[in-house]
Amino acid sequence: MADWIAVVDDDIANLKVAGRVLSRNQMQVSALKSGLDLLEFMKTKSPDLILLDIKMPDPDGFETLKRLREWEDINNKRETPVIFLTAEDDTEAEAKGLLWGAMDYIRKPFVPEVLVLRVQHILELQRLKRNLESEVEKKTQENELLAMQVVKTLADTIDAKDAYTNGHSSRVAEYASEIARRFGYSNNRVDKIYMMGLLHDVGKIGVPDEVINKPAKLTDEEFEMIKAHPAIGANILENITAMPELSIGARWHHERYDGKGYPDGLKGDDIPEEARIIAVADAYDAMTSNRSYRGYMPQEKVREQLVSGRGTQFDPKFAEIMLEIMDEDIGYHMREH
Repeated sequence: MADWIAVVDDDIANLKVAGRVLSRNQMQVSALKSGLDLLEFMKTKSPDLILLDIKMPDPDGFETLKRLREWEDINNKRETPVIFLTAEDDTEAEAKGLLWGAMDYIRKPFVPEVLVLRVQHILELQRLKRNLESEVEKKTQENELLAMQVVKTLADTIDAKDAYTNGHSSRVAEYASEIARRFGYSNNRVDKIYMMGLLHDVGKIGVPDEVINKPAKLTDEEFEMIKAHPAIGANILENITAMPELSIGARWHHERYDGKGYPDGLKGDDIPEEARIIAVADAYDAMTSNRSYRGYMPQEKVREQLVSGRGTQFDPKFAEIMLEIMDEDIGYHMREH
């Protein structure tokens, strides 16, 4: 496909010369007579490069570039490379243009060979930049996939310590991310809370298996061991400096909205929001999973517990979202199977 160049100049002769030179070198050319024409053109078109004259009636080239960059930023568009055209030898204006984001200057009247070489040079730089960005994005995705696989493996290892909570961490991650999505979190924040949910119980690595799997009532000493797992988990995850927020869910998912939870007895909005979400998801999965001393609870009983826990155990707004999700689960599929 031919490279597409938008040439903007209020001088018709310059437009014709540039168009003829570039067309002879297998480039597609769109000729525009003003900055306003370019700004309107860019709303529906995506040229590979813009040749933009500086000296034009309002808006001039500088103002046109400024408006173009603002529009691209607002609409999350990739910046189109711009080469300024000028008939003046003005180093101050050249510096200003480069500062505003122009990639080069071309003097008028055009020297055909120079025009073509400079345009081709910028186009090649842009191709190399896009290829590099694509490669970096590919590697980033590969690393993220690897990280997720490692995290899921770790979550499965944690769940394997408890004979009665198979898949618990994955379900908590799913429920928490759905609550977060419905609450309005961005995709990036939803992904992060999913990771927090997967690792919220990582501290159980430091709790003896016989305590976790004890079918009888725990002694006070054993219960203190269980209560230590949030702090243990936070200490483990705080060492992951690339994602320090992972420790939030681990440390505070057993805090209560009324301040009667552990390990820090935080209350209300003092509990990090992500932890308040995970607390609801964790409690829901605990009630809808099989235990050594009982099977999963009937859906209506789970609903009653969530309703009664609003404002005491749970942040009311996240409990309400969980209740909405439950109302949509007509067949009670959201439970351990």
